[in-house]
Amino acid sequence: MEQKTNVIAEDGKQDILIKRTFDLPVELLFKAYTEPKLIEQWMGIKVLKFNFQKHGSYQFSTPDPKGNEIGFNGTIHDFTTNQKIIRTFEMENMPFGVQLEIYEFEKLTEATSRLKQQIIYQSKNHRDQNLKLPFKQGVNWAHNRLEEILTKSK
Repeated sequence: MEQKTNVIAEDGKQDILIKRTFDLPVELLFKAYTEPKLIEQWMGIKVLKFNFQKHGSYQFSTPDPKGNEIGFNGTIHDFTTNQKIIRTFEMENMPFGVQLEIYEFEKLTEATSRLKQQIIYQSKNHRDQNLKLPFKQGVNWAHNRLEEILTKSK
């Protein structure tokens, strides 16, 4: 299967750059990251808390293959509607540490948009540990699902 999401992890750096062009208007793409019901649908997680405002916070959970709950949380530091979100992200009880995520949303046409996401880890080692997981496949799966669900809702 073609991977439409480009994941760039340069040697020796402690960040990952993710880029994807979507057949979705930028407003709809932005909503996918800011509306709890949409987040639950395309990410396949449960939203426990979502206070989308500057200095707001969020908390998600999902079961692991053994049925144990895995928690995710963070703080929304800043955002500009339909343009940018800056937040932290932490997987609870995992060795990756807190990461900084910067999402940039770009309108290409009335019906297409581009997402650029930069993830900055506390260290190169934390980034490399995350990349040992099926990270690229997971990001592609999630973005494909996002586009599929939102295309049906247009």
